Amino acid sequence: MMAETVAALDCGTNTLRLLVATADETGNLKEFCRELRFAGLGQGVDQSGVFADEAMARGWAIVDEYVPMIRKFGATKARFVATSAARDAANRDVFFDGVRERLGIEPELISGDEEAALSFSGAISGIDLGEGSQAATGAVLVMDSGGGSTELVRGDRSGEMSQDISLNIGSRRVRERYLHDDPPTAEQIGQARVEINRMLDECPVELSDIETFIGVAGTVTTMAALHLGLKEYDREQVHGCEMTTADVESLADKLLGMSAEQILALGPVAPERAKVLSGGALVVAEVTKRVPVNLQASESDILDGVVWSILRDGKGHPLAD
Repeated sequence: MMAETVAALDCGTNTLRLLVATADETGNLKEFCRELRFAGLGQGVDQSGVFADEAMARGWAIVDEYVPMIRKFGATKARFVATSAARDAANRDVFFDGVRERLGIEPELISGDEEAALSFSGAISGIDLGEGSQAATGAVLVMDSGGGSTELVRGDRSGEMSQDISLNIGSRRVRERYLHDDPPTAEQIGQARVEINRMLDECPVELSDIETFIGVAGTVTTMAALHLGLKEYDREQVHGCEMTTADVESLADKLLGMSAEQILALGPVAPERAKVLSGGALVVAEVTKRVPVNLQASESDILDGVVWSILRDGKGHPLAD
């Protein structure tokens, strides 16, 4: 019997995304729609500690756009999970009230630990981790590089997590806190790099013996599209794309030397992401230097993890007919 159809909404610092899916007879996800919109909810939150009125309005407009899609595919349960920017915003209840009114379910502010767990679950669900004796022993690292935070999750190929941390460094946070010029100056880049590495030096997650390194979320997947030389974003080509440490460092350096307008002109970069991509690329590059294997981009991420949390773990909220 086919599993129920569910909806996952991921409200991040930069984007608000939707996945409507079910599980097929083979135990894999069957997608009905996967959508991404730039809400820029984290606009100025690092400095002000609150959501801007215009940012909340953008978020509500996106939810209004998503509701008919959720109904169209007959989803019966949903989760709306909010991450880094919402954790930092003192007025998040105002935003949540608007979401609740439109969607009819209770929005959830998830912790960095739960965000990490959902990212790990989603990432490994969509990547071939091999079979046989290595399937349960090889150390796997999932890096979820978002707008406000970066989650590093270590586990094994069976899906068992062993270490995780949520670091308050992400593309928008680094851009707004350090990279003030466009393009940023060498001094600004240096200050950002020092802070990123200070956090990584204190990171308890062991990185030196990783055997599989998976990167999820928009910074990594956009970097993969640029590495491939795509003029338009192609999800199928990006998924599974591998980049060496040298590839990542070279691309980050290139992006840090460009203005947002120049980054946008490269092709597969959305306008709102072009404004913050260099900050995210710097974070990804500094993490990648500490991991001994290639970085593999994955299109399966926290959204997939949220869907599985509803289908397998019974989480989520019933949707009104």
